[in-house]
Amino acid sequence: MDEDEYLAMERAADVRHEYVNGEAIAMAGNSPRRNRIVANLVTALMNRLDDGPCGPLPSDQRVHVPGTGLCTYPDVTVLCGPGEYHPKDRLTLTNPSVVFEVLSDSTEAYDRGAKFDHFRRLASFAEYVMVAQRERRVIHYRRLERGHWMLTDCPPGDAVDLPALGIALPLDGIYRRADEFPAE
Repeated sequence: MDEDEYLAMERAADVRHEYVNGEAIAMAGNSPRRNRIVANLVTALMNRLDDGPCGPLPSDQRVHVPGTGLCTYPDVTVLCGPGEYHPKDRLTLTNPSVVFEVLSDSTEAYDRGAKFDHFRRLASFAEYVMVAQRERRVIHYRRLERGHWMLTDCPPGDAVDLPALGIALPLDGIYRRADEFPAE
C-alpha cells in the first residue's frame, strides 16, 4: 500500500492504523490503566505548560516522519509553536517536540527500538518518554548536542525532567489512580 492509499483509508476508517514500511497495521484498543496514565499525562502537561508555546495532544493525533514514511499515533504528542503538517493531509503533524508512549507487552520492544529510530529523524524531536504500565518507571531520552541522546531511567517517587518544555512531571502524578486498574 502506498502512502496516498493509507491516508485515504485512514480518513474513512473506524479503527486507527499505523503505517510502517508500506503496511497498514490496525492498532489495538487501550486498557483502562493505559487510558488513565495517558489522561494523567495530558492533564499534567496542560496544567504545567499553561498558555505557553507548547501543548499536549492526545492519542488521536497522527504523526508522520517524512524521512521514513512512518505514520503513527503516539499516546501523547507535545507540539511547541505552530504545527507543520503532511503535504497531503492537514491533520497529520510532522513536527512534534516531545512524544510519550505508554508501554504494553505487545508494543514495548517496538516503542523502545524501531519507533524511537523513526522519531529521531525529526529535527523538531527533542525528547522521548516511555512510561511503563506494570511498574512505576519512566524511561526518558533527550537529544543533546550533535545528535547524541541521553537516557534517564526515573525510579518510583522521582520526577521526569523535560528540559525542552521547561517542566518536570512527578511520577506520582503520572500514575495517579492508575493502580485501580489491572496492567495489560
